[in-house]
Amino acid sequence: DIVRPYGIKMYLSIKFSSPQQLDGLDTSDPLDPQVQKWWKHKAAEIYQLIPDFGGFLVKANSEGQPGPGDYGRTHAEGANMLASALKPHGGVVFWRAFVYANDPAKERSLQAYDEFVPLDGKFMDNVIVQVKNGPVDFQPREPFSPLFGATPETPLAMELQITQEYLGFSTHLAYLGTLFEEAMDADTHVKGLGSTVAKVVDGSLYNHQLTGIAGVANTGMQRNWTGHIFAQSNWYAFGRLAWDHTLSAQQIANEWIKQTLTVQPEAVRQVEAIMMPSREYVVEYMTPLGLHHLMDSGHHYGPGPWVDNLGRADWNPVYYHRADKQGIGLDRTASGTNAISQYAPYWQQKFANPETTPKELLLWFHHLPWDYQLANGKTLWNELVRYYYRGVDGVSDMQQRWQQVKPYIDANQFRQVEMALSIQQQEAKWWRDASVLYFQTFSERSVPVGLPEPQGSLKEFQSRKFPYAPGQG
Repeated sequence: DIVRPYGIKMYLSIKFSSPQQLDGLDTSDPLDPQVQKWWKHKAAEIYQLIPDFGGFLVKANSEGQPGPGDYGRTHAEGANMLASALKPHGGVVFWRAFVYANDPAKERSLQAYDEFVPLDGKFMDNVIVQVKNGPVDFQPREPFSPLFGATPETPLAMELQITQEYLGFSTHLAYLGTLFEEAMDADTHVKGLGSTVAKVVDGSLYNHQLTGIAGVANTGMQRNWTGHIFAQSNWYAFGRLAWDHTLSAQQIANEWIKQTLTVQPEAVRQVEAIMMPSREYVVEYMTPLGLHHLMDSGHHYGPGPWVDNLGRADWNPVYYHRADKQGIGLDRTASGTNAISQYAPYWQQKFANPETTPKELLLWFHHLPWDYQLANGKTLWNELVRYYYRGVDGVSDMQQRWQQVKPYIDANQFRQVEMALSIQQQEAKWWRDASVLYFQTFSERSVPVGLPEPQGSLKEFQSRKFPYAPGQG
């Protein structure tokens, strides 16, 4: 009754084993008649209480969650069982494609595609498969998921992360409108030029009527909902793009600034200059040139590129950067895991060659020598280090610009952001110094001339523990 006047429907994130856990059934097998009956009765019960109930969101057979795979059934069989229960009431199943547990020997970025593409056309018409923007897990930068455009008979919803699990939590200023825009504007080329991810998601590429976009929210118990004031802009950007994906990140930032902080023209310009490159700064001081998943264990707070002791190989940062004496990066070409084969031929050709791979994704797709020469004439090692230092410099620039707008910002808001930027500056240096020192143990090369040496010791960085960090354990 609270949200209905705003046109908002309620959905439930369900556990696939609910028949066993709630009512003691012997199984949750989706093909078992008693299980099917249980879900039909449960759906009817819910709709009696909430007549405009939206449906179910499901995370199944992922990260230890139960699912149809426990009984030798497919994702389609599991989703369709729930869809049958909801269909008489007009409900929808959002079935998440974030799965990677079934075959730990297979490189992680391959698994969602390999599980869902063979099921194309086998889902009921009130099922939509929910796909993360990238093929791994909400990293500061990823290529678009190859699932987008690969299932012409199955509608796909895009899942974005509004909260900053991998981008510095709520203390780092990282405007994600640019990330969302990058993800939506990515051209899959599955039907030639212009086959953007946005056209897959809005249904226009394959004429789907059932469409959706999901966001992992960053709202919490803070008085301003998000902790960092600028994190509100990510919530706002998600909402604006959900309704109109043709809007630019810059336009959305401009709107948000004027509604939240100031309308003074020069101050708006300065704040916009803070927001627009902010996510790129985070990429540079955390995971430059296509590196990814280098965060510390469990909580994902701070650097942990050295972590190699977790239960599955693909939970460890070393799995993704593959640094050794020869070089760095994960070979996803035909000579490696062949993840490029999941993309359209246009991208297969681009990604197969480091010279034609976008620079920002270079080490996502290639394991390259430390002395590999880039198009700008610099070696891979020197460029990698320069990016780490450039990211820190970017935070300094944000601090300077924020000081310039002090006369035009509410005093409390100004102090909160000033404090957060100070923390971000310290943690950006932490990321830079720990990462450079660690990768230097493999490259055995000096920091490029003109850059200061990293501060601190690798041993000290590796010894840091955060038992009370959110998400730990």
